[in-house]
Parts: sequence; C-alpha cells; structure tokens
Amino acid sequence: MRQRNVSQNLHENHVCLTAMTISFAYDKKQVLQALRYHFISRPEIKTMLIVVNVFAIVSVTLYAFGKITPVAFLVGSGLWLVLMISFWFILPGIVYRRAETFQHSFTMYFEEDDFTLAHSNGSRKWPWKALSSFIESPHFFHLYFDSRSFFLVPKSGCRDKDEVFALRQLLKEKVRK
Repeated sequence: MRQRNVSQNLHENHVCLTAMTISFAYDKKQVLQALRYHFISRPEIKTMLIVVNVFAIVSVTLYAFGKITPVAFLVGSGLWLVLMISFWFILPGIVYRRAETFQHSFTMYFEEDDFTLAHSNGSRKWPWKALSSFIESPHFFHLYFDSRSFFLVPKSGCRDKDEVFALRQLLKEKVRK
C-alpha cells in the first residue's frame, strides 16, 4: 500500500511538472542584463573577449618595459574600451529597442508535448523538440531555438521559488542538450 502511494505521488508530481502556466511582462533593467549574459555566453564572443584582454595585458606589459610608444598603448586601450562598451551597453540597448517583444505581456503554457506562448494578439505553439537548448541566468530562462534565436522567460512570472524549481526541472527534462 505504501509503495502505491509513493508511486502515485511521483506520478502526480510529474503531471504537476509538465502542466504549468506562467504570466509575465518584462522589466527593462533585467532584460538588458539578460541580453548581456546572452552575448557574453556566446562562444565566439567569449573567444574574442579573451583575445582582446590578452592583447590589453600584453600592451600594458610592453608599455611598462618601454617596448611600445604611448600612442600604440592608447590605441590598444581605446580598442579594448570600445569593445567592452559595445558588448555591455550598445548591443543590448539596440536589441532591446528593436525587439517589440519586450513591450508586451505574455502567458506561457508548458505541457507534456509542447509549450505555448500567448499574447493579446494571438498565440503560438512549439513542440519541445523545437528548442535546441536552454540556459539560466539570474532572472531568466533563455530558451534557444538555434544559436541566434531565443526567447527570454522571466522567473518573475513564477509564483514562488518552488515553481521556478519546477520549471527548471521541466526544461531539463524536455530540452535536449
């Protein structure tokens, strides 16, 4: 009898994990931070940032030993500064302004075979296999359809930490790595 109750509870918990609804709107500061996280987590940008930082360190070292002129050091430092400002402020700001998505409110329905994004103008349903991956940042789940196409799901749309945990578990179960 006890084993049956445990099995029944596990089944009920599984059903609970696969049938979830959240509603949300976007907060600009959190979205900009999530976009920064997205850009910096891309492998090509990570590689470029590492190369530019190594270049900056080498530049400082060579300048300190008198091997390069102050002008060369300033040009290298200027390039580093422009790159950092671009990835931290300019790029996220451009994406935020161009994407009308962040100005609306949504409801998402997570089910066994698919998930649906609903808006006052309509809805769209995707099978779980449409997602190539997901990552988690402090305020969002980033659902990736491919390396450049993704959707931000705010954790603030969940009722509490338990629902955030349940959504995390659901995404781990449904989204292939």
